[in-house]
Amino acid sequence: MEENIKLKLHQQAIEMANKRVDELKVALVDVQDAANNETKSTAGDKHETAKAMAQLETEKLSIQLNEAIKIIQTLSQINPILRFNKANLGSLVFTNKGNFYLSVSLGKLLLDNETYILISTSSPIGKLLQTTKEKENFSFNGIEYVIEKIL
Repeated sequence: MEENIKLKLHQQAIEMANKRVDELKVALVDVQDAANNETKSTAGDKHETAKAMAQLETEKLSIQLNEAIKIIQTLSQINPILRFNKANLGSLVFTNKGNFYLSVSLGKLLLDNETYILISTSSPIGKLLQTTKEKENFSFNGIEYVIEKIL
């Protein structure tokens, strides 16, 4: 049962990341199409401004797309079937203050009426979690956490 939770979380994380990549690809095409149409209908300074704004937006979306692709790559390195006795990449950590899936930073995810927080191992709390084992305590932002279980 508990392994199913990790499998479901992992699958939903992959779906979220793939959806984000698809959305960013569509947005990039839209910006490029809009820029091409704008440059055909404008002249002079207005043309240069529209071109520069489209370039900035394309760069911003390209950076976001690369980050989303890195998230998918990180997720592909995780075997959600593995169990851990110490928090690590791919661990599902149950604490007295919440449940954390050490994977990638995708925020909160609701699964079977339970909230899980998907965090990166390089995040501040992710780094702290990696130094803990079951039944150990740690403090983060003035809140005391107790590790109840690690899968």
